[in-house]
Amino acid sequence: MTDKDTINYYRERATEYEQIYYRDNPERRQEIADEVARLQKLVAGKKVLELACGTGYWTAAMAETASHVTALDIWPEMIAEAKKKPHKGPVEFVAVDMFTYPIPEKAFDVVAVGFWFSHQPRQEYERFFDLISRPLRDGGQIWLIENNPPAEGGKGHELVRKDEFGNSYKRRNLENGTSYVILKNYFDEPELRALFSPRFQIRQVVYKTYYWSVVMGVR
Repeated sequence: MTDKDTINYYRERATEYEQIYYRDNPERRQEIADEVARLQKLVAGKKVLELACGTGYWTAAMAETASHVTALDIWPEMIAEAKKKPHKGPVEFVAVDMFTYPIPEKAFDVVAVGFWFSHQPRQEYERFFDLISRPLRDGGQIWLIENNPPAEGGKGHELVRKDEFGNSYKRRNLENGTSYVILKNYFDEPELRALFSPRFQIRQVVYKTYYWSVVMGVR
């Protein structure tokens, strides 16, 4: 389970979170646009379960082509922001803890998780892997996207601490001045493959300057 400070940080950040997709950086924005196109192709005509949907950026993108999207997030504040977006296809939002909510097994063609794997404690990866595997129908696919490590010495690179499991913690400040120390892990491509390969069949890895994504199936 992600630590409470990280979860509460995102609850308070709900109204400003969407800014991450519109930073004044053409390369970063192009990477996101390219991923939207790949994701929409992946979910076309499919029934999708989205975990930790946040403000619904990826939800709206998937609703363009998916047959149905069920989007879960623990905080009603995030769901409220997500509902403000127009959705071309049917979307069901549910404000629940994804680890305790009774998600139907083998009910979805795609499980999608945007920018949440990095907040999972390393010592609980098997629990997370179970969570994203059980809802999949036979032949279903999992899609994840995450941040790459910031440039050495650059803004956002500074870590507050590491714990005994190797989890990294960073300080994040909200616009209202509130400060949180949140769990945030980063991965290079070899580590990603090493983490996922024992449990999943990796079908695609995209590792760019700012973001990585992976598409994989259950072995």
